[in-house]
Amino acid sequence: MSAPDIASIEAAATRLDGHAVKTPLLHSPFLDEIAGRRVLVKAEALQKTGSFKYRGARAALTALGPEEAARGVLAMSSGNHAQGVALAARELGISAQILMPSDAPALKLANTRAYGAEVVTYDRASEDRDGLARTLAETEGRTLIPPYDHPEVMAGQGTAGLEIAADAAALGVTEAEVAVCCGGGGLISGIALALEARAPGLKVRPAEPEGFDDMARSLASGGRETNNRTAGSLQDAILTPSPGRLTFEVLRRLAGPGLVVSDDEALRAMALAFSRLKLVLEPGGATALAAALFCPDAFASDTVIAVATGGNVDPGVFQRALAQLS
Repeated sequence: MSAPDIASIEAAATRLDGHAVKTPLLHSPFLDEIAGRRVLVKAEALQKTGSFKYRGARAALTALGPEEAARGVLAMSSGNHAQGVALAARELGISAQILMPSDAPALKLANTRAYGAEVVTYDRASEDRDGLARTLAETEGRTLIPPYDHPEVMAGQGTAGLEIAADAAALGVTEAEVAVCCGGGGLISGIALALEARAPGLKVRPAEPEGFDDMARSLASGGRETNNRTAGSLQDAILTPSPGRLTFEVLRRLAGPGLVVSDDEALRAMALAFSRLKLVLEPGGATALAAALFCPDAFASDTVIAVATGGNVDPGVFQRALAQLS
């Protein structure tokens, strides 16, 4: 397999037209003041299922042949890819089984089941997710739809980059840094490829949780680095063992240095997104916005576009974030 090209991303956009939401770029002068520069927020939390993952899921499922679709699909995810695959599968009449960590947020587990998928749980601290997924897929005869290292998934996520390019051009923004919440790198690599073709003055920057910055370390070293842990951050949506093979090759060529955000910074960004933009984010969906707001010296451009990737937050965590406003 190889990474998608711009033609694949545009083909995915055609298949998604009328199904995925074209999410807006939001702006608040209050956030500009905190960041010391213009901040535009790509509100992917407003996407179907509450995160960008629906784009890649539907793109991958609509690329299946009839025999593959008939056998059903299997995906592995901490929650957002799970929900994206579950909904896309229901819309397309495809059977879906999802492998999810047992400690995934309750909302994500419940939503995935509510979309009609069969959920199989595992212990992410002690079990090998990828090995379990391969075994399940072979046993069931299902097609594996991984969360990021897959050309059609990357192409689907890249449709967000096409929208960023068009909306930035409409605002007269020709140069900017685009901070993207990053786990395995499917979204940021898809966006990077779209921007390379449609808005080359916009450069992507991966934003990751403190202690789980495998992409940042990989970009610095030139090789794929691994995290020592796979759990232990509120930013659970973007905790992955290491960058994807396909995604890292794209980002090694197109991404700027990585950005690292603490859980407290993510919670503060969630509170500000709600109070200033009326946007609900989960911790891992607020990582890029937190970097834009609280890492001012990490950026050189006058404008930062922060991709707010998801809003599937449990009530208790959201209350904890809102407490930052008091």
